[in-house]
Amino acid sequence: MPVPRARQITLTAADRHRLKALAYSHTAGYQQVIRARIVRDAAHGYSNTKIAARRQVHVDTVRYWRGRYADEGLPGLADRQRSGRPARFTPVQVAEVKALACQLPAEAEVPLSRWSCPDLAHEAIARGLVPAISASTIRRILADDTIKPWQHQSWIFIRDPDFAVKASRVLDLYARTYDGEPLGEDEYVISSDEKTSIQARCRCHPTLAPGTARMMRVNHEYDRGGALAYLAAYDVHQARVFGHCAAKTGIVPFMTLAEKVMTQEPYASAKRVFWVVDNGSSHRGQASIDRLAKRFPNAVMVHTPVHASWVNQIEIFFSIVQRKVVSPNDFTSLDQVEDRLTAFEQRYNATARPFRWKFTPADLEDLMARIERHEQKEQNPQQPTGCDHQPAALALTA
Repeated sequence: MPVPRARQITLTAADRHRLKALAYSHTAGYQQVIRARIVRDAAHGYSNTKIAARRQVHVDTVRYWRGRYADEGLPGLADRQRSGRPARFTPVQVAEVKALACQLPAEAEVPLSRWSCPDLAHEAIARGLVPAISASTIRRILADDTIKPWQHQSWIFIRDPDFAVKASRVLDLYARTYDGEPLGEDEYVISSDEKTSIQARCRCHPTLAPGTARMMRVNHEYDRGGALAYLAAYDVHQARVFGHCAAKTGIVPFMTLAEKVMTQEPYASAKRVFWVVDNGSSHRGQASIDRLAKRFPNAVMVHTPVHASWVNQIEIFFSIVQRKVVSPNDFTSLDQVEDRLTAFEQRYNATARPFRWKFTPADLEDLMARIERHEQKEQNPQQPTGCDHQPAALALTA
């Protein structure tokens, strides 16, 4: 009986290039790599037996993929479509699981603050929605609609009736405009606030530096060395920081910081210096505006809206301080904390550039329009419900 001859393989330039890339790929599936190498060997004139020995596969495997490529070309090296295992859960069961994930645990009288996948699997079985289901299956079901009940996002109602006016005034200052007029060269914008309760935690064992295959190690136990408040003023357009440490916050520490800034040039002789502050007790209300103006006639205090510290650029600097100076907290004393903060100010001022502030007055108008739409939807009794429902007031994230 005659032995069947091996199929002849002739590669086009495009297929040759793609097969070479696949044959030497480090990310493609192993089976795809082997198939590509089989076809390339066949194109070079090797017999099926020789290719099987080179690639350490059965000769029938070589014969099969050689024939598939000869008949179908490069697409023939892909796996055939398979029907897969029949679905274990009906569309109704899948919908009921998703609906359960969109309920608060308290509504089901479950003593949890939020669902996890194992919790949802246990609850679905307890309610008789499904006879059995795993946490990983729950996760795949929820992934279809991007439902993540184990995550949460904080929000707050806008309570300041003059929110738009106050926020717009601050945003205009960042754009070097005030009351519709551009700021002059001798006018400056200072963003200021306090970072409270920076503790001095002396670790019971020294912190170990990182090494080969080892991250920095910080001992969990520590002795408390007290806490201090860090007050800072940030020149928005010149990226210059002025800091002051105090035992606690208050009017006196804030005025000390203002004294430190306003007695230096160019602020001492400036036409106007705008101080953007929040509504903390150290600088709240008209009394604080009058107090600062009486001490420094060229100082103009501008308050952010209530619960809108995200408008204050100094918070960005404080986040940098938290990441680069305070965490992980390992200080022997409050003096060391203060020295570190002072040294970081000098280091920061040497290379700092203004923040790329992107939230503009136009973005504020869009924000207020969204809030108005939410309020109208809340007043509409035919408002649709579902997992994507949000409170009527806009969720302002912290």
